[in-house]
Amino acid sequence: MGNITTINNGFINGANAVFILSKLVKKKQQRKGNDNYRQQSDPSEPSQLLIQRDIHENIARIKQELGYSSDLVVKEITLCDSIHGAIVFIDGLVDSQIINEFILESFKGNLNVTKPDYFQYFAEKAVALGSTSTITNWSNLYASLLAGNTIILLDGYNKAISGDTQGGEKRAISEPTQQLSIRGPKDAFTENIRTNTALIRRRIKSPNLWTESVKLGAVTQTDVDIMYIKGIANDKIVEEVRTRVKRINIDSIIDSGYVEQLIEDKTFTIFPTTFHTERPDVVSSQLLEGRVAIVVDGSPFVLTVPAIFVQFFQAPDDYYSRFDLSTSIRLLRILAFIIALIGPSLYIAGTTYHQEMIPTTLVIAIAAQRENIPFPAFFEALIMEVTFEILREAGLRLPRAVGQAVSIVGALVIGQAAVQASIVSPVMVIVVSITAIANFSTPVFAMAISARLFRFVLMILAAFLGFFGIMVGLMMVTIHLCSLRSFGVPYMSPLAPYIGANQQDVFIRYPLWAFKKRPKLISKGNIDRTGEKQKPSPPQQDRNFDSQQKGKQK
Repeated sequence: MGNITTINNGFINGANAVFILSKLVKKKQQRKGNDNYRQQSDPSEPSQLLIQRDIHENIARIKQELGYSSDLVVKEITLCDSIHGAIVFIDGLVDSQIINEFILESFKGNLNVTKPDYFQYFAEKAVALGSTSTITNWSNLYASLLAGNTIILLDGYNKAISGDTQGGEKRAISEPTQQLSIRGPKDAFTENIRTNTALIRRRIKSPNLWTESVKLGAVTQTDVDIMYIKGIANDKIVEEVRTRVKRINIDSIIDSGYVEQLIEDKTFTIFPTTFHTERPDVVSSQLLEGRVAIVVDGSPFVLTVPAIFVQFFQAPDDYYSRFDLSTSIRLLRILAFIIALIGPSLYIAGTTYHQEMIPTTLVIAIAAQRENIPFPAFFEALIMEVTFEILREAGLRLPRAVGQAVSIVGALVIGQAAVQASIVSPVMVIVVSITAIANFSTPVFAMAISARLFRFVLMILAAFLGFFGIMVGLMMVTIHLCSLRSFGVPYMSPLAPYIGANQQDVFIRYPLWAFKKRPKLISKGNIDRTGEKQKPSPPQQDRNFDSQQKGKQK
């Protein structure tokens, strides 16, 4: 009996081992199949397949590989001495004028060259383009063709000419739509990566502004540029950015938001650890501080890293106006952020647990308004906050003219109807309205969303623990902020850790002549910003004139 039991146990264990081994082999085969798919679908991988000498075979292969697409244009031309040529390009990605004037004109006329020299002639002289290259394999041919270049094939040669003819329709440079500025430049980034890099170079005319290009996305092959100022940016941060960007392995990159989510330090946080902007002047100023910019083709928003907490409260107007005006507006902006963060929770805690901390007259007025309200203060605030968020989201998704009308009329009608129906009190409508308006004063939309999300957490804590719950929530979020890092830089710097030399642009914006040093933890090279004796003062001759006038009066 014992032997039978032992045999059965061994049988079962052997079956389990075979089952586990088969599962492991199956998973390994699946991973291998996925890797093979990535390798086959990634046109950036080097291919051993070379271009053929027969031009008709090459044209047939291009048409077949692109699925006989309707936007693929192939123009076959017969040259002298019965040499056949073909021009291949994608309609809509090229500049037709360049093709007509510089490529087609090159094929006209009698060419006094021998047959073996045809290819070299067209590659160097006949193709009068700004940039040409020679292609020998199919992977480079497809990458060049889909990038907007024109391919020139000649019969009898196992290589092709690629001419830079990128063009097509693109959006013109316009004013920013989100980060508006009262005083300052009015241009914004577009979806073209070369236009965006040119907007930055127009502001920073320095040979130390370096650009590194990389293609991301196995299918999309999106161009991504990493820009930084050599000698100012921290080499370790630049290397970290380069490593994280090149580590991205995904099939598509459609917008800079894809890159942002794949390179951030911490995913499970409501606070943004990368900064994005649509303003070239903002990117230029941050590059001059030592940060690194990431420009993605097809996206009008450029990423800059590392990002710190105080950076999200600095508007472009702060640096184009006098320091006293900018400081007062920035302090008002920070106050509005605090109101947007804890406004409803203070009302909930005060009316629920701490009535003794509210003036007697105000308590009596609030109690009279809430006499017929069937819900506690928490549910009352929750109803109004959720309703306002729905209205705000609807206003963003609807057409611009209709969306504004729906947001304004919806808020007025629903608020008034809710008060008359005794669902919410008039004080709650005021609190929620002030909170919503204060939330819009945050310059960066990503930080405003963080405040909106954490506001609900503080409301729940206030409903259960009152002011003590609010303090616990604020302490938790402060600890969380101090634990965050952006590409190795503490998120709360220069407040934690405290850096006295970098306090000139935190809460109080010092005059520009007082900006002596760049951020210490971001820039490790040339940290000097301004020279000596930059403080404005009256000229010496004016002082002499004043003393002469006083002498004459005596």
